[in-house]
Amino acid sequence: MSHPGSGSSIPGTLAPAQTAWLSQFVRAIPDYPQKGILFRDITPLLQNANALRFAIETMAEHYRGMGIEQVVGIESRGFIFGTPLAYMLGTGFVPVRKKGKLPHDTISIEYDLEYGSNVLEVHTDAVKPGQRVLVVDDLLATGGTTAGTVQLMERLGARVVSLAFLIELAALNGRALLNGRDVFALLAF
Repeated sequence: MSHPGSGSSIPGTLAPAQTAWLSQFVRAIPDYPQKGILFRDITPLLQNANALRFAIETMAEHYRGMGIEQVVGIESRGFIFGTPLAYMLGTGFVPVRKKGKLPHDTISIEYDLEYGSNVLEVHTDAVKPGQRVLVVDDLLATGGTTAGTVQLMERLGARVVSLAFLIELAALNGRALLNGRDVFALLAF
């Protein structure tokens, strides 16, 4: 099945038919990973060549001409979307990883989760001061991981131009933690 025609006048935004078409590839799994959580599983989207291509191409089109110099992907599903975006935008790719996964000199930040905390790291030479970066992940939920990544990039002197996601869980209000930053999400639930 191919994706529906454009019909959207603003680059990078989806027409209602496109939203409905792409949304069918996101599976809702109740009570995972714990009771009361409705998990949004993107595996069907990743398995469908047309849906995956459409998502990546739409995100890339949104950022063309914005002077992005590096794409920063958050472990691990941010790598899935960030690497092809970097390729399509003609930039390099910077992985932000969980503690202990990067082999060179790193800086780190601890951030809060709903049920504890975690530590993110990035190589100290990952970006150059003043470099325009795009931060990418699959999902914006509470915003903690993304806010931590933004802080890491700014500590290295990068300019965070925008934050890109396949899905935003709007009810969790992750944007509030991101202090009015530019946020782009293809789908919202």
